[in-house]
Amino acid sequence: MELKYVGDMPQCSNKGVGFDRTQPDKYILLNAAVELLEALSYGPTETTQHLYNTGGKERSGAELVELLRKYCEDLDGLFESREEKTDHLIDELIERVKERNDISEDGRRAWLNNIKIMRDYYMQYVVNESAYKCALDAMAKEIHTAKVKKIVFPLFKNYASVLHDLTYVLEHMKSPIDADLKIEEIKGKLVGTMIIRH
Repeated sequence: MELKYVGDMPQCSNKGVGFDRTQPDKYILLNAAVELLEALSYGPTETTQHLYNTGGKERSGAELVELLRKYCEDLDGLFESREEKTDHLIDELIERVKERNDISEDGRRAWLNNIKIMRDYYMQYVVNESAYKCALDAMAKEIHTAKVKKIVFPLFKNYASVLHDLTYVLEHMKSPIDADLKIEEIKGKLVGTMIIRH
């Protein structure tokens, strides 16, 4: 399976298919996530404060997969579970439609067909989301291993969005790690900082 952009989460109805902008495709965050993961993968060190300068290169889906293989132990297992995860998602959507009493049988049939038509789209959405979660888990592990205390990052290319999602992952680890994001001025430039308390 490959990583590629598909767009926001589909919203099927009896009238057609729309897209939920509040649930964007995680593919748009994968490049930033992989860059941050590479920057944090230095292991235990005397230095606990790192500034990462980005190269600005957008990687292809194939390049992202190869880089994730270095950090995610069971990336192939994640890809192999895509069918099961997609089936589970579709089963939930179908169950919600079947529970609706406010639509006609023709409307219900149209709605269920729209869900069926979008199956491949849902599958790619699930794959992208799984790869992103894998990157976040790997970042959390690297932060824990290296005892990172502060990350300084530029305010572009989705770094803040990725690190915001990472705070949730850190807080829900077996040994929770507290982290806060803020904007600071360093040497006359606005940058984002993530303060991490182990």
